Amino acid sequence: MSADWCTEVLNEAIKNNCTPEIFNTDQRCQFTSDLFNNELIGNGIKISIYGKGRALDNIFIERLGRSVKYKNVYLNVYENGLSLWEGLKKYFHFYNHARIHQSLDYQTPKQRYILAD
Repeated sequence: MSADWCTEVLNEAIKNNCTPEIFNTDQRCQFTSDLFNNELIGNGIKISIYGKGRALDNIFIERLGRSVKYKNVYLNVYENGLSLWEGLKKYFHFYNHARIHQSLDYQTPKQRYILAD
């Protein structure tokens, strides 16, 4: 992942009306580059970088990312971005509405929290 590529992906998201308020990342060089940070600043996106050696700062999203990759992305052959989007949409519906979570006393997030269908 180069800074150029990360900036292109960011711009693609912005072009598709997916502009975040805050962009949170680690301290890898592509995310601390002037190119990438200037793009964030230029689009009014706040920058959040968690501290060096702070593995626990991002533990929940890292665990979710692992689940998404191993339970969905690596098991499917997505032909393009649209099929990936549709596949992830289905996976997250399953993840939130059907999959029980040990950390939630074997309930789904839907059962534990108020989630929209």
